[in-house]
Amino acid sequence: MLAYRGGRALTLGQFLGDVEQLAARLGPARHVLNACIDRYHFAVGFAACATSARVSLLPSTHTPAVIRELRAFAPDAICLTDSADCAIELPRLHYPSVAAAPSAAPVPQVPAEQLTAYVFTSGSTGTPVPYRKSWGPLVRCVRVESERLGLDGARAWCVVATVPPQHQYGLESSVLMCLAGGHALCAERPFYPADIVATLAGVPRPRALVTTPVHLRALLALGSALPPTDLIVSATAPLTQQLAFDAERSFGTPLLEIYGSTETGEIAARRPTEGASWRLWPGVRFSERDGATWAEGGHIEQPTRMCDVLELTGPEHFLLHGRISDLVNIAGKRSSLAYLNLQLNSIEGVVDGAFFHCAAGGHTEVARVAACVVAPGLDAARLLRELRQRIDPVFLPRPLLLVPQLPRNATGKLPQEALQALAAAHARTSAA
Repeated sequence: MLAYRGGRALTLGQFLGDVEQLAARLGPARHVLNACIDRYHFAVGFAACATSARVSLLPSTHTPAVIRELRAFAPDAICLTDSADCAIELPRLHYPSVAAAPSAAPVPQVPAEQLTAYVFTSGSTGTPVPYRKSWGPLVRCVRVESERLGLDGARAWCVVATVPPQHQYGLESSVLMCLAGGHALCAERPFYPADIVATLAGVPRPRALVTTPVHLRALLALGSALPPTDLIVSATAPLTQQLAFDAERSFGTPLLEIYGSTETGEIAARRPTEGASWRLWPGVRFSERDGATWAEGGHIEQPTRMCDVLELTGPEHFLLHGRISDLVNIAGKRSSLAYLNLQLNSIEGVVDGAFFHCAAGGHTEVARVAACVVAPGLDAARLLRELRQRIDPVFLPRPLLLVPQLPRNATGKLPQEALQALAAAHARTSAA
């Protein structure tokens, strides 16, 4: 059983038939933007490209600006979509509406060195940048992940994911780990807590939930128990130890956290309730040079400068102290956005909140920090009183914006540009 949709099983033979059918329809294009929402459709599209020596293009967003950059990067690109109202400005190929006949052919082999995909950074800290992904390193990475998560035994697991497959974490943990490890993926991508609960209940055990801190907080706020679930996996944003404790206690399920990046793929894991230390994938190593931490070895295809502040505690272990771009220096005092966010979100009544750099007077230098907060029932004065008990006054947010929701993307990340746009809109409204 390779996949489930609406509780119905889809077999390997069906998958191979669908891959053959789609590969024959891709035409002369060598680059395919895989925009399929259904995770099974996405997997068929990804495999159809890999088995026909085509390259999947996987930007995390499909804004007009990103698509313009994509056309310049790969002029022959087409868009594979399963949405009737797709508006992406590329030649479009709609996913076949009729399933193919199941195939009894052998599983196709893909050369390890074959370029399989370009995965693009999220753009949360700037313009999205493409990174090459070859088939062999991708498979080596997810086989280690399967072992670290305890999914490498004789039993086949079913993986339900709340993250899109176009994101590096979603690609590795909800698609490739299933294909390479003999597990079953779930075609749905549930977003709301009730949908996550229903989707989990519709697939067999053992089952794992691949998700993000944002979805975990929403599930805990729902207040109802998850169906018996054998593992929760989290990534895309730092997970506080308290949230990990709350999730394990509420759901009666171990929670493991993945660390990685678009550039490197997944490279480490930990169980937050057992400590703060991360353990690297075999063969992956860190080194310090030019005042930064570099990752190489293992499945990493080229030495990569990490964007995080990392403390090496041994050959295989490290501590994560936040992103380099998160560092804040005001009036000679230092902090980080990650630390400030931790304090903000620990205030009772705060549903979601984030600090961000806020430039003054149109200049590029950082003059202060601001914050957007979702906190029904609390006002700005109460929040500032609570923050004064937790952080140095020089880091109090100016402005502090109370909003109905934060502009998170599909993986729960918060692009700095979106937060700064909220602050700019607030400033215009206040000046009017």
